[in-house]
Amino acid sequence: MDVSFLGGPRHQRGVGVVAPFDFALDRELWRWVPDEVSLHLTRTPYVPVEVGLDLARLVSEHQTLAGAVRALTAVDPDVVVYACASGSFVGGIAGERAMRAAMSRAGARPSVTTSGALLEALTELGTERIALVTPYTVSVTRALEEYLGQAGVRVTGCAFMGLTRRIWQVPYREVVALARRVARPGTADALFLSCTNLPTYDVLPRLEAELRMPVLSANQVTMWAALRRLGTRAVGRYQALLDEAARGRPVPPDPTQEGWT
Repeated sequence: MDVSFLGGPRHQRGVGVVAPFDFALDRELWRWVPDEVSLHLTRTPYVPVEVGLDLARLVSEHQTLAGAVRALTAVDPDVVVYACASGSFVGGIAGERAMRAAMSRAGARPSVTTSGALLEALTELGTERIALVTPYTVSVTRALEEYLGQAGVRVTGCAFMGLTRRIWQVPYREVVALARRVARPGTADALFLSCTNLPTYDVLPRLEAELRMPVLSANQVTMWAALRRLGTRAVGRYQALLDEAARGRPVPPDPTQEGWT
């Protein structure tokens, strides 16, 4: 059978993703990715430590990152991202920059981290005041506040869950309840939902509609920053970071959304 008319396969553009060993939201990352881009994921080695500052430091060691990046270079991605919020803010601004440098030395071109992507997103939106929702313990949450403070971003409100495991199982209703508590229009310019293991995709546009402000999440900013380096856009309607029209016309909340109430 002659298949020459197919003309394929299409040229593949790739985003390499280094994630912590306990990352469980591969499917959520794919929801931001356009059809012409592929994700190539690898994970850091398992360590028997609960979510906290110690784990954040362990999964972001330069040697660990370098090994993961070298594994990804076999498929020649156009950009490599480190998809972990706490692992990329635990060392502050200087630590995040050093991580990207270590990734570049190992072969990443270019390199992105979740916390670096967050600062890019805040600059894109002109945001200087932010409210936070995290699943972390108080010590990890404070480290995030310190990171933002070093970047000149003021935290106007903060709520945390105190979790040390299985963050990917948090239902949307818990995220919404905390967001309503801390994100008050007039005091914050935006809300950030931290942790790449916290499910957020479906909740973003509906929270934006209710709170009347941009709502960012760790996975969202990570994929947005990676894809803009490819000269393409992340997929996601009614998310202010991705859709300029959504910055002025938020979508009404959908009360039928599973886990919303």
